[in-house]
Amino acid sequence: MRRLDRYTSVAILLHWLIAALIAANVGLAWYFNTQHGLAKLGPLQIHKSIGITVLVLSLARLLWRFTATPPPLPTSMNRLEKLAAHAVHALLYAIMIGMPLTGWATASASKLIKVAPITWFGLFKWPAIDRLANLPPAPMKQAHDLFDGLHSDGAWVIYVLVAGHVAAALWHRFGRGDAVLWRMAPIGPKPA
Repeated sequence: MRRLDRYTSVAILLHWLIAALIAANVGLAWYFNTQHGLAKLGPLQIHKSIGITVLVLSLARLLWRFTATPPPLPTSMNRLEKLAAHAVHALLYAIMIGMPLTGWATASASKLIKVAPITWFGLFKWPAIDRLANLPPAPMKQAHDLFDGLHSDGAWVIYVLVAGHVAAALWHRFGRGDAVLWRMAPIGPKPA
């Protein structure tokens, strides 16, 4: 495989870092949703911090993608497969950016935002979305419920997209036997 057939080292690093953070955040969400009262606050704050990190890294990855041309898809893929691959990648970017944004909006529209502000791993305060944080109680609850619903629905979208993405990568490796998986693997076959 030629070096051109692989993503850049920066793209590979961002891909796997974001993937690990999303996996951690999914597990953390499952955990804190079993907790009640103050026991929920600590894991929820870590979840928010990871979400902020995913947002920043995803925006960086999107900028990198615009500046560093990704390797072309293999010629062995038909037009429909290429279209599906591009669509899933676009949806993954939308969800990697959209989920943190809906989480940020949910936290900003929480009645607790004044007493439990958003922080990044306790190191500094992350600003609330001012317009949401200063709504009167009834509209604030409506906004909170709207964004919380979008955030919860987005979790299901993540499950489907990631499962499909992983299944496609494994199918390329074991079903088709091509080198698509190695394009983003941290280590891969030596270039030819």
